[in-house]
Amino acid sequence: MRPSPSDPDPTRPRRRFRPPLPHHLVTARRPLPSPAASADQTESSSSQTRAAPAPAPLLRRAAPIRPGARPLRGGRAMALDTAGAPPPGPDAVRPLPSDAADAPAEELDARYAPYARRDAYGVMGRGPLAPAEAARLALAAAVLLPLRLVAGMLVVLLYYLVCRVCTLFAAADGGRPRLAGWRRRAVLRAGCSLSRAMLFVFGFYWIRETNKRLPSAEDVNQGRSEELGRPGAIVSNHVSYVDILYHMSASFPSFVAKESVSRLPLIGLISKCLGCIFVQRESKSSDSKGVSGAVTERVREVSQDKNTPMMLLFPEGTTTNGDYLLPFKTGAFLASAPVQPVILRYPYRRFSPAWDSMDGARHVFLLLCQFVNYMEVVRLPVYYPSEQEKEDPKLYANNVRKLISMEHMTTSLSAGQFDSF
Repeated sequence: MRPSPSDPDPTRPRRRFRPPLPHHLVTARRPLPSPAASADQTESSSSQTRAAPAPAPLLRRAAPIRPGARPLRGGRAMALDTAGAPPPGPDAVRPLPSDAADAPAEELDARYAPYARRDAYGVMGRGPLAPAEAARLALAAAVLLPLRLVAGMLVVLLYYLVCRVCTLFAAADGGRPRLAGWRRRAVLRAGCSLSRAMLFVFGFYWIRETNKRLPSAEDVNQGRSEELGRPGAIVSNHVSYVDILYHMSASFPSFVAKESVSRLPLIGLISKCLGCIFVQRESKSSDSKGVSGAVTERVREVSQDKNTPMMLLFPEGTTTNGDYLLPFKTGAFLASAPVQPVILRYPYRRFSPAWDSMDGARHVFLLLCQFVNYMEVVRLPVYYPSEQEKEDPKLYANNVRKLISMEHMTTSLSAGQFDSF
């Protein structure tokens, strides 16, 4: 480097030029404390309480952990640090819902066990698939799914045409066509046949049915069926919407549906021909009989009139994975009429037809993409209630539930485990 002529000492390193700070950034320098002042400050701080720590870096404060929170992955729940943020690492915790925060892990597993999927498609039907299963699903979605969708729409349209022809010039009873004679027989036979055709479209090519006879029931009910009356309702465990298709193909019963269903295209007329009970569940008026009142009245009518279609009721109130039996509601047993217990099972190899924790569109898609689906049906003898059961609908419901649970060989859970649901 060539020395400057004004520099007296060319060997000294040159200082780098620094531009002056803007005027708004210039601040007065704090004078350094003298040694005596530092000593006085040290003595005064020792006699006082502990000084406040330096402020932590700005972090987004996490929500406080509720008691009973569980870690996402192994390990125990850890407390928050002084900055209010959860400690990093694999032990980060996830707060549970308020109703389940204080419940132990074993109790939570027992509560949600009836809705857990154990098939090859995993939780919510979105689990990782093996390469062979993914290839099979892609092939079925490209070839089998369109054919089944078209066939299903044709079956529904054909039955709608049958119902439309049978209701022409038919007298109406409360907005519902009154079907009798050949009209009723045509709707009944076409409904049973086309429901079985719809099951075939869904892949249920063979259905194994068993009529089980219980020795105790035969001894009690022998020669008394005419005296005790006709069963007023079919009570069945609820696993999937496919349950309804089977019962329609077997006995063609009526159901409980919302009032809005009667106004749907195609389905509205079909539901009226089925004799469904339409209720306004959102209505709280005093003149409304409610769901329980309407069901009780229909069940009593069925037990006295052979021409009235039977009621199909699912006392559990919701669907499960088929391995558990939830506590029964008492609505099906308030009429103190005999009931027909029916058990439905769905054996599977890869996909379970149970509609437990999956959205409807994805469940229908996966069900239609299965080459074969399986169903087993066990029909138990008619259950005639005792005098004590007639006076106590809850006892009646519990006894029927115990019978179905023993024959179904499922896990029967107590009502207390589902009171908070």
